[in-house]
Amino acid sequence: MRAIIKFIIALLVAGVSLISYWCNRQENEFTGESQHVDISVEQEIALGLQAAPEMASQYGGLHPDKQAAAEVKAIGQRLVANTNVSETPYKFDFHLLADENTVNAFALPGGQVFITAGLLRKLSSKGQLAGVLGHEIGHVVARHSAQQLAKAKLTQGLTGAAAIATYDPDNPASQTGAIAAAMIGKLVNMRYGREDELESDRLAVRLTGQAGYDPRAMIEVMRVLEEASGGARGPEFAQTHPNPGNRIAEIEQAIRQEYPEGLPKGLVQ
Repeated sequence: MRAIIKFIIALLVAGVSLISYWCNRQENEFTGESQHVDISVEQEIALGLQAAPEMASQYGGLHPDKQAAAEVKAIGQRLVANTNVSETPYKFDFHLLADENTVNAFALPGGQVFITAGLLRKLSSKGQLAGVLGHEIGHVVARHSAQQLAKAKLTQGLTGAAAIATYDPDNPASQTGAIAAAMIGKLVNMRYGREDELESDRLAVRLTGQAGYDPRAMIEVMRVLEEASGGARGPEFAQTHPNPGNRIAEIEQAIRQEYPEGLPKGLVQ
């Protein structure tokens, strides 16, 4: 009888999680895609602004080099002002972090974009910096964070249901099923993360070209990231970010699709 009750509760938890996920859909006006998200754009902006100080503090705060920080802001705002990103409700701001050792860039929901001094130091051109910032802008306008939040809620609900259904207090080994379910859920979310990265690469190709930067500079960025990784990576399926070497082929394909007659002249390298 206890097993039946647990099974019914597990079904209810799983059912509520699935219904909540599939019924919350919004059309992304920028990409034209229908997405599973359950927060508004205004909530995304508020979340990003709230989290920005804490995220900056994890990387040593903002960099004191005002000239370098101003260049990051200028290139970021050029990408926004000269593309249809300017028509979105997001409030973009671009920040240079003080961390000299970490090679990273990321965007919070709503438009707060960060790049570490460690990554900026490895870039050799404005075009490369534009490629990095354009990629992060792509995450924001494609609402990847909102999608990940919705997927995380679904995963938590389903793994919770699995834990309820499989756990037996008289048999500690039954916890293995819940652990396996949690691992599967994590791998599912990693797969979506890689797809988001590739979509952001494609969006960055479009945005950099429209803003007057050469999107081919993104290929050099991938080589920088590959070198920075030092080859110390596991199999690609176990990584949130796709292997930079594999992303190069996707970027080259995106450039050909965006500019079938060739890139215009005069682009900033």
